[in-house]
This record gives sequence, structure tokens and C-alpha cells, in this order.
Amino acid sequence: MSEKSEQRLSVFKTYKLYVGGKFPRSESGRVYEVTDSKGNWLANAPLSSRKDARDAVVAARKAFGGWSGATAYNRGQILYRIAEMLEGRRDQFVREVGEAEGLSKSKAAAVVDAAIDRWVWYAGWTDKIAQIVGGANPVAGPYFNLSTPEPTGVVTVVAPQDSSFLGLISVIAPVIATGNTVVVIASEKSPLPALSLGEVLATSDLPGGVVNILSGKAGEMGPHLASHQDVNAIDLAGADVALAKELEVAAADNLKRVLRPQPVDDWTADPGTHRMTAFLETKTVWHPTGSLGASGSAY
Repeated sequence: MSEKSEQRLSVFKTYKLYVGGKFPRSESGRVYEVTDSKGNWLANAPLSSRKDARDAVVAARKAFGGWSGATAYNRGQILYRIAEMLEGRRDQFVREVGEAEGLSKSKAAAVVDAAIDRWVWYAGWTDKIAQIVGGANPVAGPYFNLSTPEPTGVVTVVAPQDSSFLGLISVIAPVIATGNTVVVIASEKSPLPALSLGEVLATSDLPGGVVNILSGKAGEMGPHLASHQDVNAIDLAGADVALAKELEVAAADNLKRVLRPQPVDDWTADPGTHRMTAFLETKTVWHPTGSLGASGSAY
């Protein structure tokens, strides 16, 4: 007589926010249902509140000094480490992206591979962007005139709604590659790849607070982040026309730098450097050299 194999219960994954290097539930206790492209239930995601958004800004500001003060080479090493971690969890992200965006396994795999390659691409830019946007300036006088890029500060990003992973990484990586810290509002309808990304970041070498990931309604959290006095810039990549206008008006109160929504037909295309330079400030230093004559400098 054959023994019947016991049927085990499924272990459903609990998705949480990623704030300050930790995984809190929303302080409101709220969740909302996330479904796949066919309307099938996938998970309950945290519905972030205004308090969660404020906590994320506090964490991002706390992390800014150490992250912006790290060498560009070190930031590149850490971004590359994140790509390594993503490669190790590739199968998980292929499944989550496929479910989120209604893609076949092969197409989802192509998206995930492109996202991992995008991390590597930005990792290579960390110690090179200064050579593109900075340098010595010719001046008519006995001075050295040097311009160097510096990070803007805390950046809020409204992630793309339809590209839950490649689009997400394409807006996060350039912000942190240049020394900024970020508060991300993930895609409302497809937040699970973003929340899983938090698990990768937590087990990489990235300091807690450099990236903070919130799930929920951009229309609810966005206005508070756009008007927050300790947020220095905002990327409206995933905002619709009405929300983008509202957030841009709110951001004007403390002169935030605003990157307006720009239609992207293909996130796999060469992203260029504009998302890095959008959140950089230029510091110019003048240094006297003394009088310059035929015999050289005289101090």
C-alpha cells in the first residue's frame, strides 16, 4: 500500500517597504492588493502613508553625508556589487517581472538582463562623469579656475508605471551613482519587483538610507514629498500630466530641481548621461597663481 505524500501549504511572501536599510510595514497598517496582468492576486503590498514618506526623507538625509563623501571609485564598486546580487537572484526577478508586466519568460528574462546591465553601466560612470561635466576653465587672469560636479542632495523619484524593473533601475541608478540619496515611489500597479530590489540592496554593500523604496499611491505621497523642505530635487518620470503639474508647483516652494516627465518608448535604449547631470550641481573654485610673465609664475 503506497503512502500518500503530504501536501504542504504554500508560503506566501510578505512584501515590506525598504526605508533606512530596514523593512518596516507601513505605519498606517494599510495594504492593497497587487494583481497580475490577468487580474489574478499576487500579493498584498504596503500602502505607504505621509508618515512613511517623511521617515524615508529623514533616512535619506542621514545617509547623504557618508554617501556623497565616499569616493567615486567606491560608489562604483558598490553599484557593481548590486549588479552581482541581482545576477544571483535573476530567476526570481524574471518571474516577478513576467507576472507584473504580463511578459513571457523569455521576454521577462531579456528585461531583467537589460536591468542588470544598466546597473553595471552606471557603475562604470561613477568615476568618469566628473571628467565630462567638470574641468579647468580658461580665464583671463592669474587664476586657476576649476569646476567640479557635486550631488544635489535628497532626490524623490516617481518611478515609471509600466516598466516595473528596467525603468525603475534606469531612474534610481543615475541618482545614486552621482552621490545623491533617493526616495522612490514604486509603480503603483506593479510594485513587487521594486520591493524585492530592496532585499538585494539590503544584502549588498549599499549603506542604509541611500535608497528608500515606498509602495502605494504617488498621488497621495507625491505632494508631501514635492513640498518637503528637506527634499532637494524630484524626478517625475512616472507621473501623469495632472500629477506632474501638481508636483512641479509644490516643488517650487523651496526651489527644488525638477526633471519633467519625458516619454520613453524603449527603456533598453542608451540612456545617455542626462539623468546623472540632472541632479548634479557645479562648484567652481578660483585659486590665484600670481602674476604670469615670460619667466613663469611669480608668487
